[in-house]
Amino acid sequence: MFMNPLSSWVLICLLSLVFLIKRKIKVGKGNKQLPPGPPKLPIIGNLHQLGRQPHRSLCQFSKRYGVVPTVVISSAEAAEEVLKIHDIHCCSRPALAGARKLSYNSSDISFSPYGEYWRHIRKISVIELFSIKRVQSFRFIREEEVTSLIDSISRASASATPISLTQNLMTLLANIAFRMAFATNFEATAFAKDRFKILIDDAVTLLGSFSASDYFHRVGWIIDRITGYHARSERVFQELNTFYEQIIDEHLKLGGKLNKGHEDIVDVLLRIERDQAEIGSLQLTKDPLFTCLDIRPAMFAKPGLITLGFIIGWITTVSDTLVWAMAELARKPRTMEKAQEEVRNLIGNKRRVRKSDIHKLHYLKMVIKETLRLHPPLPLLVPGETMSKFKINGYEIYPKILIQVNVWAIGRDPNYWKNPEEFLHERFMDSSIDFKEQNFEFLPFGGGRRTCPAQYMGTISLELVLANLLYFFDWKLPNDVTDINMEERDGPSLTVSKMEDLKLVPLNYMEF
Repeated sequence: MFMNPLSSWVLICLLSLVFLIKRKIKVGKGNKQLPPGPPKLPIIGNLHQLGRQPHRSLCQFSKRYGVVPTVVISSAEAAEEVLKIHDIHCCSRPALAGARKLSYNSSDISFSPYGEYWRHIRKISVIELFSIKRVQSFRFIREEEVTSLIDSISRASASATPISLTQNLMTLLANIAFRMAFATNFEATAFAKDRFKILIDDAVTLLGSFSASDYFHRVGWIIDRITGYHARSERVFQELNTFYEQIIDEHLKLGGKLNKGHEDIVDVLLRIERDQAEIGSLQLTKDPLFTCLDIRPAMFAKPGLITLGFIIGWITTVSDTLVWAMAELARKPRTMEKAQEEVRNLIGNKRRVRKSDIHKLHYLKMVIKETLRLHPPLPLLVPGETMSKFKINGYEIYPKILIQVNVWAIGRDPNYWKNPEEFLHERFMDSSIDFKEQNFEFLPFGGGRRTCPAQYMGTISLELVLANLLYFFDWKLPNDVTDINMEERDGPSLTVSKMEDLKLVPLNYMEF
């Protein structure tokens, strides 16, 4: 893991940029109704106050200064303003250093600025890659990999010793993602599993870290080199670059379609490119065809890399959510028992939970919703950038302003949730709150034009994996553990993982 670069370069800023203080921001006070906020220092503003867990710091700011603390949205009403009413003004993306580097100059769907290019790759993602039909075509992959995980845990349960669900779930999601994208199993690659986990952690840390060049456009690059931020981002990029290039090259050598005749994602993109060359119907350049899932071609016939949105983003967010769900259930044995009863009564002796069973598991769905409320995959949504002037709650917001929606704070706001810090899945019983962006107090997948296009795929994966874990096994804490440490991992990160690996003892309920 990286050290938080914030504390190291703030001092450098103060020492090396004194000569810039006289060039204070030339924004006239006049009659402008700017949002309230805490006192700030020259040059660096409030960056020094964000600490190692920005979503928590920003939540505290919002309680003191209101629901629009400078550019941070911390209420459902304000979230509706930026994600629905004024969505067109806020849906672009800033060119932040970490995202720009790891996503090939912000060319993927998550970090691309709003415009014609983004609309093209969004269309391909929605129609070709994340449609219900496409996700259903990968059903056999999800079920086979979950079966493999259950088999592995079943063998390990014979010793009645703890296993790391954190590691097992990360590997499961990596296997599913790699088979969907490349028709190859992650565990079959030459890349060490432990090294890949570290690399993913490094990537999400970079994406959640502050770069001096994001705030000091002329001299920030110097500070980033002094603090080591530039070297770290270059190392992570090159390692990811090499890894995915090898995987995709191997896929092309084997001719693709290794998934029992089903197209994988690289197959789909190559087909789209081939069809485009023949009829030119989509009128897209080669780049968008491969960057819609963060794949870029090095040459016409050689796609290069899959980076953030699918591999890193999907693996980390889904596996983290599953870990949080199992941790919450392990702390509430009666809740776990009820969830297990529901699954086991429905499945009986069929010895397998399938996608067709999931829609009947209402108790399980409540558990997942409550997990997403308390532990959203992205506590701060990917930052937006305003494109024109508008008002939120009477305050003027100007172009080129960063907009961050603090989903973590909204999900714990007592104005919308009773006992918000407690895991109370029953709150969703007979509730109309869902993932359809009509309830702005509950935004685990974001909202507006930039909502997560892989929401459906992520949700059914969460449900399928959790249902199988609860059906096949009883779970208990290790003998020397009386409670689970629920602290979040410290330090900047795009996602919020559990600080310690979740280790539980599996006991076979149903022989596999």
